[in-house]
Amino acid sequence: MYEKRFEKKSSEKLILFFKKFKLLRYNKGDIILRAEDIPSGVFYLKKGCVRLYSVSKDGEELTLIIFKSGNVFPLMWSINNTPNQYHLEAMTQAELYRSPRDKFLGYIKVNPDVMLELFKHVLARFGGVLQRMEYLVFGDAYAKIASILVILADRFGEKRTADIRIQVPLIHKDVAMLVGVTRETASIELGKLEKKGIIKHKGKAIIIKDIKKLKKESLLSF
Repeated sequence: MYEKRFEKKSSEKLILFFKKFKLLRYNKGDIILRAEDIPSGVFYLKKGCVRLYSVSKDGEELTLIIFKSGNVFPLMWSINNTPNQYHLEAMTQAELYRSPRDKFLGYIKVNPDVMLELFKHVLARFGGVLQRMEYLVFGDAYAKIASILVILADRFGEKRTADIRIQVPLIHKDVAMLVGVTRETASIELGKLEKKGIIKHKGKAIIIKDIKKLKKESLLSF
């Protein structure tokens, strides 16, 4: 209970800090930051979803992270001054606050509770990246698709009776870019899961009908 109150207080302090700065609005598909560009500041995602992705020499995209409301980025640049190598794109309509880097660093230095909260978020995303590395190396396309849906359900899922609705609009191309397969392959494997009654589509929403069966189809250990 104490830990939850601590996290809530830290999150509230963080949003109060960012509210001092300009609110930026982006439409779906808008590029927020391009690879190799110097970021214009540190972003706090107030509303919407933003993806961080890389592009191969052949023009293929791989989505590395999906940021949700309350996330701060790019942290590697803001804290370590690591050059930016990735693109940031709004997956939905998005609202972001942008703080100058020096003011953000000054704030977290005198607010260690906020720094700890940010560190927890980074570790959670790092854990997800490790899981994805495992199935990208070892799994076939079907297991990759099942695994990423388990991760998305955990990070973005909203439980509705027995179903879990992933609160990120995902078309087959989006799923493909999360696991490094073609859109056609993603469509085939998603179709298999749907025929088994494990998932269903409702517009651009993916609904998990049976999370236990989905986990069994994935590579992840639970």
